[in-house]
Amino acid sequence: MITAPLFTPLSVRGVTLANRVVMSPMTRGFSPDGLPGPDVASYYQRRAEGETGLIITEGVGIDHPSALGEAGLGENSIPTLAGSESVEAWRRVTDGVHASGGVIFPQLWHMGPMKEANTGPVPTAPPMRPSGLWGPAGRQTSLDANYLTRVQPATRAMTDEEIADVIAAYRRSASYAKAAGFDGIALHGGHGYLIDSFLWNETNQRIDAWGKDRAARSRFAAEVVRAIRAEIGDTIPISFRFSQWKQQDFKARLATTPDELEQILTPLAEAGVDIFEASTRYFNRAEFEGSDMNLAGWAKKVTGKLSMTVGGIGINKGYYDSMAGAETIAQPDLAPLLARFLSGEFDLIGVGRSLLHDAQWARRARLGEPFLGFSTDSLTSLT
Repeated sequence: MITAPLFTPLSVRGVTLANRVVMSPMTRGFSPDGLPGPDVASYYQRRAEGETGLIITEGVGIDHPSALGEAGLGENSIPTLAGSESVEAWRRVTDGVHASGGVIFPQLWHMGPMKEANTGPVPTAPPMRPSGLWGPAGRQTSLDANYLTRVQPATRAMTDEEIADVIAAYRRSASYAKAAGFDGIALHGGHGYLIDSFLWNETNQRIDAWGKDRAARSRFAAEVVRAIRAEIGDTIPISFRFSQWKQQDFKARLATTPDELEQILTPLAEAGVDIFEASTRYFNRAEFEGSDMNLAGWAKKVTGKLSMTVGGIGINKGYYDSMAGAETIAQPDLAPLLARFLSGEFDLIGVGRSLLHDAQWARRARLGEPFLGFSTDSLTSLT
């Protein structure tokens, strides 16, 4: 299969990507006390050396006390962007990626409802929930039953002051990212975490300006984007990951029609998003009735912005179907992916587990070489 079309450059504001292959954000948890070390720097540098056009890091906790739960503690911690020490640590990561010709964005992240009370670096910091709701019970999920029992009871809703504090924290972390030498900013707005919990009507049942209708439910995300854009200026790109599905409910849908999707995403585009990352479980599925176009295609169509398709590229099973049974296919049929790309449906391809195991995936795709088989060992190591 000729993959040359994927290896054309793309300019986004003041940044030029060498090709259209993006490393999707994937939690690694190898940053003691939130600080990435030489092993993390080497891990990302190897992907740049393997010709990945854009690297989006694992989720990075923002400078807010309730951003992270247990995953923010100890030797195997989620990294953060929360002060000068984290800036210095991440500068070593960005320097390595840039030395290998790569481009790298941090994915700024707040767990929101998914944080369990009395956990994390600041146990006294309560989980942030727009309406005090974790999500509906009894939906399809892979989350542990004991965890569900602990988190599902309702808490109080976020106050206006708390909302403003979180927006300010996103802005601070964006400033730290810029100081650390990152080329852009990626925002985690999917999968049931804080930003997504404002977008989803099941977790945002406010009746004020932050949730009274679909446009109001998009306001928090738009204000986060607007604050970051004001902080980083006009030359640095912003990417935004969104999803229909949630960890609380695999079958959830933010939008059931293109018009609804337009109502959700347009405020974000107007606030300063340049790339919409459409996180799906399978890229090669139609999103709305009456069209073969996938979610990334619709995001591009309704906003006029660049889009990235995400979901099972090079893998034979969806992420939440079976981790142990998933495999990278040595010679995957990339024809459906290329056909959609060549039709202009999307502009970038997000490669997840395949790049987790094979740092040279992009180079192999360019050269037409067989890919390495996926191994679950890569989930517990920095290969």
